[in-house]
Amino acid sequence: MTSSGVWKDVIGQEQPVATLQAAVADPARMTHAWLLTGPPGSGRSTAARAFAAALECPRGGCGECHECRTVLDRSHADVTVMATEGLSIQVKDARELAGLAQRRPSIGRYRVIIIEDADRLTERAADALLKSLEEPVERTVWLLCAPSLEDVIITIRSRSRHVRLRTPPVEAVAKLLSERDGIDPQVATYAARAAQSHVGLARRLATDESARERRRKTLLLAGRINNLGDAMTAAGDLAAIAGEESSASSAERDAAEKERLMAQLGADPSARTQPPHVRSQISALEKEQKTRATRFGRDVIDRSLVDLLSIYRDALVLQAGNTVPLINADLADEVQRLADGRTSEQLLVAMDMIATARERIEANVPPLLALEAMTIGLRAPASIPG
Repeated sequence: MTSSGVWKDVIGQEQPVATLQAAVADPARMTHAWLLTGPPGSGRSTAARAFAAALECPRGGCGECHECRTVLDRSHADVTVMATEGLSIQVKDARELAGLAQRRPSIGRYRVIIIEDADRLTERAADALLKSLEEPVERTVWLLCAPSLEDVIITIRSRSRHVRLRTPPVEAVAKLLSERDGIDPQVATYAARAAQSHVGLARRLATDESARERRRKTLLLAGRINNLGDAMTAAGDLAAIAGEESSASSAERDAAEKERLMAQLGADPSARTQPPHVRSQISALEKEQKTRATRFGRDVIDRSLVDLLSIYRDALVLQAGNTVPLINADLADEVQRLADGRTSEQLLVAMDMIATARERIEANVPPLLALEAMTIGLRAPASIPG
């Protein structure tokens, strides 16, 4: 089966797409709950939306009909997408979804509920979904997305059919950016490789020069941590770079959300003070935006650490004889200096330090504290007492 129609943006996933297409075509292969897993950038959410569109489409996912278009632009009445912007999905949100799951579809063939971050379900939230998963309602389908099986609470994953996605090839991502977004093929290839095949990040790198520069600054830190002072400076720089990225992505969106809310409430934006009900709504919005910014800030730092990890990986590749392409071929001189200045064991220790920092931040350790501990461990070997 070829990836066309609603599946055209699900790249490098021939077997998973074939499995989902077969379920659309044959009700005997259909089940009420699916768990789509794969690394960041593999297209879990894209695949889930494509599957939902195919389930609603009278032709199985043509990509052109009203049903397909409305699912893909998130306006179909029977397809609900839960994409948390906080650090977790709370029990109240799960209860709302469980209640929605009991209703018959209003206009479509199925009621489809997509949870893009099933790994962020709290234990209580997962418990709130269990009855719906254990006692499925006819024509209700759950599509859960997560990085891996282990990231999902066992009671949820044991009641779902698993489909595993993989990281798509760099060439496939570059081709998508060129054909879909009109990006120059050379730029698309650079961005796809730098983003390690994460489609969304690749598009951002390809279209945003400031994002490319922030990434470059992050990578250059690897060769500039020679002493304790450098380590503290580097940690602060990493936090600042991530802050710039987060602010650049959220400032315009936050302002637009506030403007829309003011218009909906009929409030005068130029007024020095607002009525109590307006202030209350604005306060709630600002609280939601702050929660979202906390999560997004951590995600940006994590992505920066993945970028930093890539230059140490490239140094190992050089030491091994350059057997696979470099992720950061545009910084080949920096990579070579790193490879010349450390042994393979020291490069692996540095990569472990970065992995530990990612785990600590995921466990809610203050990011700057985790970054400082990491950069101290990333000092050039000659500067470490020993």
